[in-house]
Amino acid sequence: MVRLERELKRELRIKGKPHVLTIDPKGFRLTRKGRRKGVAIAWDDLASGEAAMAVALNASLGRL
Repeated sequence: MVRLERELKRELRIKGKPHVLTIDPKGFRLTRKGRRKGVAIAWDDLASGEAAMAVALNASLGRL
């Protein structure tokens, strides 16, 4: 396997709208293309299960 040492960006479509997924050694971030704010999850939070709570909170607030 290749070690993740720097930022990796990929574009994808969610509900027909372009988004950017950024993966780096700290975690990952999903934002609408052309925007700065989005959903960010740290790898530590994902591994510990705290990410599920953060995702549920963001979904209830209608983010993304």
